[in-house]
Amino acid sequence: MFRPMRKESRALSVAEAEALLRRATSGVLSLHGDDGYPYGVPVSHVYQDGHIWFHCAVEGHKLDAIQACPKVCFTVVTGDEPWPEKFTTRYESAIAFGTARILTDPAEKMAAMDRLLDKFCPGLMEEGRKKMVASMDHTCLVEITVEHLTGKTAHRKTAAGNT
Repeated sequence: MFRPMRKESRALSVAEAEALLRRATSGVLSLHGDDGYPYGVPVSHVYQDGHIWFHCAVEGHKLDAIQACPKVCFTVVTGDEPWPEKFTTRYESAIAFGTARILTDPAEKMAAMDRLLDKFCPGLMEEGRKKMVASMDHTCLVEITVEHLTGKTAHRKTAAGNT
């Protein structure tokens, strides 16, 4: 169902791709947009145990697209570093394909917010939860169940600084 990576020698293991998803603070969510145009939008996210969560407004293009077609792609890139003398770049990336769903259960929404708070606001859980409870009616939470994950690296530096 999913295409194999063309340059298999650059593939990351699933564990490395998962670690990359955990480390990255944002990625691009790609959806089937209006009039057949693709729609890619950056979102801050958290990854855990085969799921990606993010929050957004309670209405808008993202949610309309998810409701119309819940199949999504989520991409992160880290360590993007130009390498001019080699006419290339160094990077690591992960691409997750999956199905998105809008969380409606209050307990699921709070659990997702707790994950986001833990990642982005460590040490501020109590204050963060108060703010989230107060704004929950104006906040949508989305969960992506990852069905396929690949990772890739290009020109990874070794301990000696070589590739």
